[in-house]
This record gives sequence, C-alpha cells and structure tokens, in this order.
Amino acid sequence: MIVDFQHHFTPHELMPKDLGRRKIVSYDEHGAPSFILHWMLFDLDEHIRMMDEAGIDVAFLTSAAGMCADLDKSRLCNASAKKAERDYPGRFIGAAHANPLGGAEAFRELGRCKREFGFPGVVITSETNDLYLDAPEFEPFWAECAKLDLFVFVHPALKLNQTQQFDGYDTARSVGREFSLVMATIRMINAGVFDRHPNLTIHMSHLGGGLSALLGRIRSYQDKDFWGTLGNARHGMKPKKEFDYYLQNNMVFDTAGFCGAMGAVKGALIEIPASRIVFATDYPQEIRERAAVRDFVKELRALGKDGEAILSGNVDKLLKQPAKAA
Repeated sequence: MIVDFQHHFTPHELMPKDLGRRKIVSYDEHGAPSFILHWMLFDLDEHIRMMDEAGIDVAFLTSAAGMCADLDKSRLCNASAKKAERDYPGRFIGAAHANPLGGAEAFRELGRCKREFGFPGVVITSETNDLYLDAPEFEPFWAECAKLDLFVFVHPALKLNQTQQFDGYDTARSVGREFSLVMATIRMINAGVFDRHPNLTIHMSHLGGGLSALLGRIRSYQDKDFWGTLGNARHGMKPKKEFDYYLQNNMVFDTAGFCGAMGAVKGALIEIPASRIVFATDYPQEIRERAAVRDFVKELRALGKDGEAILSGNVDKLLKQPAKAA
C-alpha cells in the first residue's frame, strides 16, 4: 500500500469565493512570498484522479490553514479532514491540527482528534510565534503527543520567524524553509526532547530539509570538547546518545519538498537508511501535474529494494493500523 504522507488541502470555506483558476500568492511583512492559493487545494475529486493515475492508495491530509492556527481554524480543518475520510472511504487519512502553543483548549482539540476522529498524527510548523522547537514553551505539547501516542508531522514554517535575509528571488520558500527543517532537527535532538519522551515519533518533512548533505558537519560539531564549547550552557548542550541514534529511532523523513527530483532522494539515502524514509509528494503545491506524481512513483520503484521500502514498506512507522489499499 502506497501512502502519500504529505498531501495538502484547504477547506473550501477558507478559499476566496471568486478564486476561479487564478493563483493568489500571499507575502509576509518583509515582502517574502509565503503561500499560494489555487483551486486544486479544495478539489478532492482531482486529488483522487491524480492518486489513481499515480498508483497512490491513501493520502495523509494536512492543511496549511490549520498549522499552528487559532482554535476555530484548527477545528474547521479537522472537521474537513474527517469529512474527506467519510466522503472518500479508504482514500484519505486526516491529520490533527492543533496549535502546540495553544494551551488547554488546543490540547482538548488534540485529544478529540485522537479519540473521536482516530487521527494518527498532528501537524505543526518548524518554527512559529518567534519560537523554535527547542523552546521550553513546546514541552507540554511534546508530553501531550507522547501521552496520546500521536506522531508529530513537522512541516516547514510557512512564515519564517526571520526573513530579512530572504529579501529577493523567492529564497524564503526555496531554501529558507529547508534550513528551518535542518535547524528544527538539530534543536530537538540536542535539547533532549527525545531523551525526555523516548517513544515520541517525529515525521520530518522534505528529507529534513536536505539534512543528509550536512550530517558530516553536524556530527563533527557534536564533539563539544574538540570545538571548545564543552562548558557552555547553550552551545555545549547535547543529548544522552549519539546524534544518529535519534535519526534512526525517533525520526522519519519524507520525500516531499524537492519537486519530485530523484537526486535529492538518492543523496539522502547516502546518510539516512531507507527504513527511515516514507513517500510523500507535497501535492498539490510543489507538484501539481498527475503525470509528474506518476513518474515520481515510477522512479522511486526503479530504486529497487530501497524504493519499495520508501513507497510502502515503512508505512507502519507512522500508521499503527494502516488503512487497506484501495
């Protein structure tokens, strides 16, 4: 069974009524492009047509509108995801949307998504509200997810905390978000999130932002004595186990974020075991053509054993009770 673990939608109620076939791009306060709206986000019939052509059985639905959002938007996205499950039996699995910094009300919504809706995971962004994922303010959220046995899908921040250096060429979206994912991975591991919550699973999007290319350097800087930061309270902080232990036991990476480019997947496989990578497309944002998704599936399958593991063999790393293949 092939599950697309990064598949986006937006509830029709949150889309402009006169959108038509236009594309609407929003910008942050520094003028950096942030998000694009278009008709494919709410046309789930088109999603199913793409999935059928590409051979994808199930899609894990998340909505940018509900990532680290207020309670009303979170509830709307959750209800819409559940409706998609009912309207298209066996084809969609909803993600919980709940603000990790939203306190008791957000946690009640998180619990409702788990107990009433049966959602297996919750989606958040790699940074939000001028905070990063190692901030102590996130600790109650990690504890709640561990208690509820929900995996946490970390999507790139749609709006980076600091975007001034990305003042041109659409670099906040093209590379800034990827850097945010690399930083989120380093921060969570070194801050001891997994030492405090050893059963917590993080689904890190976009192959960790291309983490594999930097792992040699990251590993080296874990040697605090060599680099002279051993006694520094902030920069000398490190986890109880080796850095790679957490990559291979607490983290799962997906293949979205590189627009179907196989070079990114092959590069990731040099450092990240195929057993820790799941299939994802980022449809219908970074990939929108049915044929492009179909070709991506074919190219992954051509990798042989590793490709089959990515496409279907690792589904149970995130879904304890996978839906049946369509």
